[in-house]
Amino acid sequence: MSNQPEETQEPEQPAQAGAQPQAQPESEVAPTDYYAYVLASLPLMTREGAALDQEALRRCLELSSSYLATDTTTAPERGMQSWFTGFDRLADVVVALHGRGQLEPTTMSTASRACSECWSVAGSWRELAPCRDGVRKIATRLKRLLDENGKTYKGETIYAP
Repeated sequence: MSNQPEETQEPEQPAQAGAQPQAQPESEVAPTDYYAYVLASLPLMTREGAALDQEALRRCLELSSSYLATDTTTAPERGMQSWFTGFDRLADVVVALHGRGQLEPTTMSTASRACSECWSVAGSWRELAPCRDGVRKIATRLKRLLDENGKTYKGETIYAP
């Protein structure tokens, strides 16, 4: 025999008839914000006196379709605007690089692919159909930068859907 007291277990209480199970608190997912991401990324792309890091710009462009889906689902009331504003700022950077003669064909191709992917995502859900107008505006601006044939940039073939 041991001198230690026995542990007693509380018997489980039977569920009361008609009692509703307690609802678990819903976990909230923080909304994404492509515009905030772009604003935070732009200073990291430049170093004093150095050319803009176009590889980092391409990474931001490659995320545009993902942010389109997440911005609009995690913040339905403002998601379309935050996504469009972020994507539009990146298009501004692409246009500015072109104006300086610094835009790389690979970056132009990535921007074209981003437009295509965003167009597809926006067409996948009825609620996102208005985003196609934003994609169209950006794609039209970027298309003006192409060579006369509309299929190349600086003589190099770019992505076309």
